[in-house]
Amino acid sequence: MDVDDDIPMLVDVEGKEVNAEEKEAKPIKVPITIVTGKFYNNITNHELQGYLGAGKTTLMNYILNEQHGKKIAVILNAADIEKSLTVNTGSEQVEEWLDVGNGCICCSVKDSGVNAIETLMDRRGAFDYILLETTGLADPGNLAPLFWVDEGLGSTIYLDGIVTLVDAKNILKSLNEPIPSEIPSETPNQNKSHASADSNSDANEKHDHSGPHLTTAHLQISHADVLILNKSDLVTPEELEIVKGRITAINGLAKLHITEFGATPQLEGVLLDLHAYDRVDFNLEEVKAKGHSHLDPTITTLTLTTPPLSPTSLPHLDAWLRSLLWDSRIPSPSPSSPTPPSLSPEIHRLKARLPLTNHTTKIIQAVREVFEILDDVSPPSPSPQSTTTTETTTEMQSDRNSEGKIVLIGRNINEMEDVLLESFLNCVVEEKGC
Repeated sequence: MDVDDDIPMLVDVEGKEVNAEEKEAKPIKVPITIVTGKFYNNITNHELQGYLGAGKTTLMNYILNEQHGKKIAVILNAADIEKSLTVNTGSEQVEEWLDVGNGCICCSVKDSGVNAIETLMDRRGAFDYILLETTGLADPGNLAPLFWVDEGLGSTIYLDGIVTLVDAKNILKSLNEPIPSEIPSETPNQNKSHASADSNSDANEKHDHSGPHLTTAHLQISHADVLILNKSDLVTPEELEIVKGRITAINGLAKLHITEFGATPQLEGVLLDLHAYDRVDFNLEEVKAKGHSHLDPTITTLTLTTPPLSPTSLPHLDAWLRSLLWDSRIPSPSPSSPTPPSLSPEIHRLKARLPLTNHTTKIIQAVREVFEILDDVSPPSPSPQSTTTTETTTEMQSDRNSEGKIVLIGRNINEMEDVLLESFLNCVVEEKGC
């Protein structure tokens, strides 16, 4: 064998020689962002004529036409993506692929979202990002767990975040006036069972419909990691403030960007590189100010501040979350707790950062019934409006380690702060069990 044909030897960072044939390359994982936000209201008797575009088409056209230097795969869905991703009908899959000049690619999926994702994974070396544009009726709470925890899909893609576009001109009507299909029929309440991430039942079967109506707009706003408030040029400054107050009352965790004509000043941090499921960084005071306004009667944001936890309390933390998220039950209230609420809590989104007494920190991410408890290994991230210095970074790190922070977005939790905090202290902090 010629010396030039010999297999080269690689040297890793620790100086250990590794044979090139034995060195396994790590699989490339492509981030996927779910983009939703086409709301509609009861303007006409025909639901399709009542659709109110939030600007997704304009935004997608920008991504597919501008020379932004990124290779992005955009999946546009002309069918019910929730059912396409969870139901195998056995029918022929139809796709339309279009290569565009800026390095992006557009896929129109008519039958199956899964087939499109698998096809993209075969070509994933050509893409930096995937944007999944959903239909107007899509419930993000059903979609997120499919890409977040599914082992098959999770090996090649990971969920970067959920972005919801909001039409500033018409969103209040969409929130206040549900269309007929959003008004549940009067049926007896069914006993809840432990829900699984791959459940394919309709949204109306998954929610408690007591109290104010839960609209598609509520669902898409409450699950968002980023809210793009579009068409701000069509409302007055006073109307814009009212809209901002309403949507941030529903979701005080999401980053809010105000735009005109669907144009975004940048893609990073707005549509791309969100890291919404591997980081938990938020300003608790800002979240409190937004969520505690109670401007929306249906869904609100609630915050809890807790003391550091003992490492031995982690099994109790897991049990507390299972009770709250799986059973919609506030566990282990003590005799001295406030009066238990008459309605069951319905949690759509939960984020938490909980320092432990051994100087480590746990973060929690939850979407509906699906949750993860992970080690916090990320550095503190300043808000986009702030200028990071050594001093501010030190202050943020100190704040992260001083107390626990839990943020919940959901239904029927307006008056539950005292009950939830008492439950958490008894069940988890004091380790009394649930």
